[in-house]
Amino acid sequence: MESLVIVGASLAGLSAARAARRQGFTGRLVIIGDDPERPYDRPPLSKEFLSGQFQAEDLTLEIEGEQLDAEWLLGVRAVSFDPVAREIALEDGRTVHADLLVIATGASARQLPELTGLDNVLTLRTLEDARKLRALVERGGQLVVLGAGFIGAEVASTAHSLGLQVTVLEKSTTPLCGPLGAEMGSVVARLHEQAGVELLCGVDIDGFSTEDNSVTHVRLADGRVLPADLVVVGIGAQPNVAWLEGSGIDVGNGVVCDAAGRTTVPGVVAVGDCAAWLDTRTGQHRRVEHWAGALGRPAIAVGALLDHDDAHLPVEQPYFWSCQYGARLQFVGDVTGSDRVIYEHGGPGEESFLAVYYAGDDPVAVLGRNQPKQFTRWRKFLAKLAVSSAEQRLIA
Repeated sequence: MESLVIVGASLAGLSAARAARRQGFTGRLVIIGDDPERPYDRPPLSKEFLSGQFQAEDLTLEIEGEQLDAEWLLGVRAVSFDPVAREIALEDGRTVHADLLVIATGASARQLPELTGLDNVLTLRTLEDARKLRALVERGGQLVVLGAGFIGAEVASTAHSLGLQVTVLEKSTTPLCGPLGAEMGSVVARLHEQAGVELLCGVDIDGFSTEDNSVTHVRLADGRVLPADLVVVGIGAQPNVAWLEGSGIDVGNGVVCDAAGRTTVPGVVAVGDCAAWLDTRTGQHRRVEHWAGALGRPAIAVGALLDHDDAHLPVEQPYFWSCQYGARLQFVGDVTGSDRVIYEHGGPGEESFLAVYYAGDDPVAVLGRNQPKQFTRWRKFLAKLAVSSAEQRLIA
């Protein structure tokens, strides 16, 4: 019996399993995950779960009565893959044969080595992380967030709503300048100011004062000292690809894939946060660390494995959303190469706006704040433009 093994049991892995069965795969299906939990939704960890509105059972991704006929190996890490024997070695000594392999091992939160093991310093990536963070947030006090990206901003927003005093530190001159660009990053930064949360950008950390295995103060290079009852480190994530060393699978900043998720080893694809797919628009490989990509791209990659029509589905442009201080932010596209931003609705100081990024005469990305209907229209429009451009490239 042919076996299809999925390493990674979060949204991307579960989506791959669903795609395999829907596309007609009837062989042995094995799902391996280092997290002992069944698949759960991660975006609410920094919001509804942290605030206590959601409990663990509210996060489940599996559908009641869903029949995947899969073998689940949870709480165990894959440590290597032999492409000749088609064997995956697990850290407990077991091996699993994989005629076909889907790599969905995700990414891990980046750490600061000098803070490792301290009792009041946390990252937020897993349900276990969120449980620990919620317990500490319930104590109140002064929270210092390192990094003003999506995780850092959402944790800051939730903690502020629960009564904590919050300071957010960002090394760049504006938050989110990578995905949004400096201009719109500055606009989004105002959410912190409007809520009364201190955001310090362009700052360097000189060090940390500790006592009884906890941080008590964060020292800045400019001489300022910030008291801290709790520190959350939100400085990005790194792909979980070390276990593929020596497998012949090309890895860099993620598993290097073609435009349908195929790797450099036949019969192996990669999806989710660990996968650097080829973007045919730019000719660059890029990781898309967002929920929508983990939901939609596995059908394409599994289609490539099984020679199914889904392999030719259009790859959606990067899309994400974030809820901060009562504002819903939505973004789609790629700001690389954009030369200006035009507000189609509202403006930078307003509670609701829709901003379109242009490269020359072409719209390439859209950011909306509390504009779900207009944003959806623009998202569909950009998707049509992307499909049209792809068709033109094929003809050429």
